[in-house]
Amino acid sequence: MSLSVGIVGLPNVGKSTLFNALLKKQQALAANYPFATIEPNVGIVPVPDERLAKLAEVVETEKIIPSTIEFVDIAGLVAGAAKGEGLGNQFLTHIREVDLICFMLRDFADADVVGTGLDPVTDLEVLKSELILKDIESVEKKMKEDKSGILKEVYEGLNEGGGVKEVLSEEGKTGEIEGLFLLTNKPSIVIVNVGEENLNKAHGIEKEIHEKTQEYVLALNAKLENELNELSNKDRQEYLRLLGVESSGLDKIIGVCFERLGLSSFLTAGVKEVRAWTIKKGIRAPVAAGVIHTDFEKKFIKAKVADCGDFVKYKGWKGASEAGRVRMEGKDYVVKGDDVIEFMVGG
Repeated sequence: MSLSVGIVGLPNVGKSTLFNALLKKQQALAANYPFATIEPNVGIVPVPDERLAKLAEVVETEKIIPSTIEFVDIAGLVAGAAKGEGLGNQFLTHIREVDLICFMLRDFADADVVGTGLDPVTDLEVLKSELILKDIESVEKKMKEDKSGILKEVYEGLNEGGGVKEVLSEEGKTGEIEGLFLLTNKPSIVIVNVGEENLNKAHGIEKEIHEKTQEYVLALNAKLENELNELSNKDRQEYLRLLGVESSGLDKIIGVCFERLGLSSFLTAGVKEVRAWTIKKGIRAPVAAGVIHTDFEKKFIKAKVADCGDFVKYKGWKGASEAGRVRMEGKDYVVKGDDVIEFMVGG
């Protein structure tokens, strides 16, 4: 399952710096993890998962394949983009193609980097307004074909500054909307790029902006995240400690994006490879098997399942089975995020 996150913001807020930090993290992991850079502004980044190395040690394999997220560094938006200002429609088309929007806001002073906004909350309103205007245009084009009246409700909600998600949440009202790929219906998070001197106030900044916007907010310093990638793990932790920061912002971003889309990952572990497979939370075993190979869903018989902690503790399938920690599950089993699974399929 692919997952694409678009980094969106006004010009000069640090989008490319954050994107480069994410890719450097990717390259630092390249010895163990397969990765790809598709275009200069698109990169595939592994989802941090400490479980994989532990599983690899148990099954004695060097091949580890984590879940991944595709990050897209989208060119800076300007007021009037919905009407063609700046990159206009090209910018908005790129947003339409991602699964989650990461709004990046500037909250730092730098004489060498020209500011283009006012303050984080006002800048977020500008960004969202452009998405709303584009959605109004999309809905307006289809309203004449809409016999259910749903698009009229959505149109009115957009003109009031929101309302799309509320309309869509009502049962049976999604049919007319699905093909429009409305920008304001995408899940989102907010990244606030703060000055290094304010990193120890990150929690307060996050809380303040969340209260004003109701968005999930993370505060970090993109330039620092870039620099941290050049340090050893020990030096990185010491530097963060001196700054009064518990952990790197990059891992938080990746984890939050995964969570916001309602995703988790089950695990497979064998001599050939250890791998995390991305799934929607709440899916049943046959559907999870189909993530590995489409035929597996059709030919599913049962699943051999162990908790990851038990698998590691008892040194693999044999030990976990002897300890009574392996179970066989059928078609109705709902896969959990900490499951190590081996699927049995028919011929």
